[in-house]
Amino acid sequence: MEHWYASGALVDGVMALTTLELLALWVFHQRTGRGLAPADYLLNGLAGLALMVALRGALTSLWGLVALGLLAAGAAHYADLLLRMRRKG
Repeated sequence: MEHWYASGALVDGVMALTTLELLALWVFHQRTGRGLAPADYLLNGLAGLALMVALRGALTSLWGLVALGLLAAGAAHYADLLLRMRRKG
């Protein structure tokens, strides 16, 4: 079981499931017109995926991946906040 954590395979699985979830939300909205619009969740989902990339890098000692993941997560989170502020104001 420890191999799943140390190799990053568990994080890979969670990233795959998260990607499938984002895709399913998008398909549901496209087909039915109901549910959340992609603009309401996509940047938040991308930030979460980027944090998982950083976690995978930390577990496998790929420190460049940690930096890239954190940078991408911060950028996606910042863009999400900007869009939400513009919609309100």
